[in-house]
Amino acid sequence: MVKENETFPCDLILLSSNRGDGTCHVTTASLDGESSHKTHYAVQDTKGFHTEEDIDRLHATIECEQPQPDLYKFVGRMNVYSDLSDPVVRPLGSENLLLRGATLKNTEKIFGVAIYTGMETKMALNYQSKSQKRSAVEKSMNVFLIVYLCILISKALINTVLKYVWQSKPFQDEPWYNQKTQSERQRNLFLRAFTDFLAFMVLFNYIIPVSMYVTVEMQKFFGSYFITWDEEMFDEEAGEGPLVNTSDLNEELGQVEYVFTDKTGTLTENNMEFKECCVEGHVYVPHVICNGQVLPDSSGIDMIDSSPGVSGREREELFFRALCLCHTVQVKDDDNVDGPRKSPDSGKSCVYISASPDEVALVEGVQRLGFTYLRLKDNYMEILNRDNDIERFELLEILSFDSVRRRMSVIVKSATGEIYLFCKGADSSIFPRVIEGKVDQIRSRVERNAVEGLRTLCVAYKRLIPEEYEGICKLLQAAKVALQDREKKLAEAYEQIEKDLILLGATAVEDRLQEKAADTIEALQKAGIKVWVLTGDKMETAAATCYACKLFRRNTQLLELTTKKIEEQSLHDVLFELSKTVLRYSGSLTRDNFSGLSTDLQDYGLIIDGAALSLIMKPREDGSSGNYRELFLEICRNCSAVLCCRMAPLQKAQIVKLIKFSREHPITLAIGDGANDVSMILEAHVGIGVIGKEGRQAARNSDYAIPKFKHLKKMLLVHGHFYYIRISELVQYFFYKNVCFIFPQFLYQFFCGFSQQTLYDTAYLTLYNISFTSLPILLYSLMEQHVSIDMLKRDPSLYRDIAKNALLRWRVFIYWTFLGVFDALVFFFGAYFMFENTTVTSNGQIFGNWTFGTLVFTVMVFTVTLKLALDTHYWTWINHFVIWGSLLFYIVFSLLWGGIVWPFLNYQRMYYVFIQMLSSGPAWLSIILLITVSLLPDVLKKVLCRQLWPTATERTQNTSRQLQDRISEFTSLASLRSPSYQNNDLTSPSAIEPSSHSEKVMLTFWNNKEYLVLPPIFGLSKNYCSSSSRHYYHGSSLETPV
Repeated sequence: MVKENETFPCDLILLSSNRGDGTCHVTTASLDGESSHKTHYAVQDTKGFHTEEDIDRLHATIECEQPQPDLYKFVGRMNVYSDLSDPVVRPLGSENLLLRGATLKNTEKIFGVAIYTGMETKMALNYQSKSQKRSAVEKSMNVFLIVYLCILISKALINTVLKYVWQSKPFQDEPWYNQKTQSERQRNLFLRAFTDFLAFMVLFNYIIPVSMYVTVEMQKFFGSYFITWDEEMFDEEAGEGPLVNTSDLNEELGQVEYVFTDKTGTLTENNMEFKECCVEGHVYVPHVICNGQVLPDSSGIDMIDSSPGVSGREREELFFRALCLCHTVQVKDDDNVDGPRKSPDSGKSCVYISASPDEVALVEGVQRLGFTYLRLKDNYMEILNRDNDIERFELLEILSFDSVRRRMSVIVKSATGEIYLFCKGADSSIFPRVIEGKVDQIRSRVERNAVEGLRTLCVAYKRLIPEEYEGICKLLQAAKVALQDREKKLAEAYEQIEKDLILLGATAVEDRLQEKAADTIEALQKAGIKVWVLTGDKMETAAATCYACKLFRRNTQLLELTTKKIEEQSLHDVLFELSKTVLRYSGSLTRDNFSGLSTDLQDYGLIIDGAALSLIMKPREDGSSGNYRELFLEICRNCSAVLCCRMAPLQKAQIVKLIKFSREHPITLAIGDGANDVSMILEAHVGIGVIGKEGRQAARNSDYAIPKFKHLKKMLLVHGHFYYIRISELVQYFFYKNVCFIFPQFLYQFFCGFSQQTLYDTAYLTLYNISFTSLPILLYSLMEQHVSIDMLKRDPSLYRDIAKNALLRWRVFIYWTFLGVFDALVFFFGAYFMFENTTVTSNGQIFGNWTFGTLVFTVMVFTVTLKLALDTHYWTWINHFVIWGSLLFYIVFSLLWGGIVWPFLNYQRMYYVFIQMLSSGPAWLSIILLITVSLLPDVLKKVLCRQLWPTATERTQNTSRQLQDRISEFTSLASLRSPSYQNNDLTSPSAIEPSSHSEKVMLTFWNNKEYLVLPPIFGLSKNYCSSSSRHYYHGSSLETPV
């Protein structure tokens, strides 16, 4: 037994409920994200069992299929045994199955029997195991580290081999003052070589940037706070801000190529609103605004032509009755209902509940037009008409909605004995079955509403004579009790019944998009990101939303890969036909690989449903290892947008996995708000949960959580962009400065007989990565902004510059490595040649090896720090403090380290070395000269590349810099004050205010041309100049270039 508001602990067959008709209502928000109420039905023979004693007396067996993950499919049967007769066989379908994770609503209690438990439940079969996520930058770091490990081993091997080649001559390594003992000479050669190899490994091990991993973790941890501190991503309405559940994937936000988004609650607010209805060509809008006045409780305002005549009035009322009767809405007379909304504009507190929010919106909308649906009691539907009279209709049959038919019907009997079939559905499924009615007028209105992104439905009817109804009953009964191909037989029966209809009209309902959802998707597409919508909703609903949020555009040609299409043709034929369509012009025209948006090529959008996806994912019948996945992926690559509807949670994860492991291995991001989205959030490289109405499961299982879908734009285009730029520079810089550090040590071995003598003092070896060069790069990786935030939001295409891990490719890595080698050669040989010619100081002392090493180290510290300063675009006082402070700290430390005799040291080899070096003029000259020569190639490369082959980011930097320069040229001129200053020539009212004397130059746009409006200064008249070519501002012999 399960009580109201409790969650079902396993998959149950509904035996009975406290309701007389054996129905119950459930919400499945944790399964498919839909918060609306769904109706389930008890088995016919057991719905009268209302106590535990009744259930105990039941003797029955259930046969059902093996556990399947499909939430919307179930096939089984129940054999009910009695003492007197053979068992009664009742078919079981998904309408009898209560799924684990769903919640009982609007029903006091139910009795059920468990069929799937534990990991066999449909909810458990849709679980996705949590995997360890690692960013592309982290993978690149590890690969680069292996390269440097190979370089380390190579250096140690080369030095070891060369040492023994050099020592091959007798007594080569035995100077007269340091001869070897007899035991040392007789020592095993291989053991000596191995010992020397390990010694060289220890000497050169600093090339492995161990401190880089520490710095990267610090950068990720501190950098993640920039998201949580972002005030623009705080939602005032919900009182929520963004959450960072893991900081390991910050830079991955700047590499996203595919976004997989849920629809309900993520793109939309899941809040339907009835907008209008069209009856016989006349449009009715509840609460219509006429001449700026709101007309409440309007019985219908004719928006096109004059009000309908007498016959039109009958059709109008029949249309409203159809909307009141053709639905599965339930009514609860209680204000305290979880989820559904109270009916507006009515004194009654009736609350509508339905599996579809559309149906609730339609019933509420028609209530505002004068017809109120009251309740369903004892199989009679009651409605209140415009005259406040209650009309009762007996509900005879419900032909329920399915995604293939795309319509639903009810057969009702009025109080006068007339039998009606009311049918509502998508225009494509209603119009072909209509034989009468104003089809053209209604079709044009439907098309207009569809273009505006409204969800449209058409309504039709026909009268049935009693003999015709009896035939329909027999046809339906035969289909319902069939155990084999039940769905197919029901579909054939529905097809025969729903024909020869008379068209009444159409409705338009708006599922409100979240604020700026369309702008966000448009920006993501401009940034080169492909957006896929994965939803459990039906196809028409999802397609309408995709049009509204600009995923599909007016010129988008929609391609369908749905169950209906596959029933008409084989899957093989459909796939090859679609492939031929999208690849028709691929030989002559190229599609934008990043955005999927075409220039000359036809813009395609693909729609696929869950059943079709299952067929694609299944191996071919001929047993071949390949299947249709590659062909499906090829079609998807050439479509600008893809919509996947009727998706189970596990299928969403399968789609993400399919793209994730495709040939290109793109970076994927999944975003959703419900528990049904958890599987795809866990599967994608980056998972983002929307803190919405569907609970916190998505937010808890995600890597990041945001209050609204619109915040995804800033998270990717700004935060993701900055994170990637910063950490990629950090990684490359660490490898570069370690090459600069250790390569001179490698070269030094050629001049010291491969004796493992260190070039630098021990203190310098220890503090190089810890103190002298660590803080500047850490601060850079936290604060660098190579382009302003506003520019990144304004121009999403800048995101493409960093796509595909652009800044950590092999070409860039090799450039940084060779730059480090070049700088190391300059440090070492520059100092070497300087020492060769000037080995004596002014007081006659000779420079030693520690002075040589200190000179190399000094040049190196200054060069790597200034290299970072050259790469910094965004200067703050913190950058200045850290960069110049690091250099100052090195100088102060060296003076102290060499200026005091430290009693705790066994050696005093650095005493007075640094001060002695600085007392030499040639040392100063060589430091300045070597730093300049070291930085020159990088500066030249930057200048040439920026001028000859600028990236979009560099062009943006140049533009913004030029704009700032132009404004600064005029600012000083415009802010001058003088007694002779006159502003009488200004014609605008705002310009004649006293404060306008310090007015700065304004940038104005007129007719797509940019103008500079300059305030008159020293009696100059107001002038305008176009920026389309080089012009000048003339006046009073002043000429300023613009």
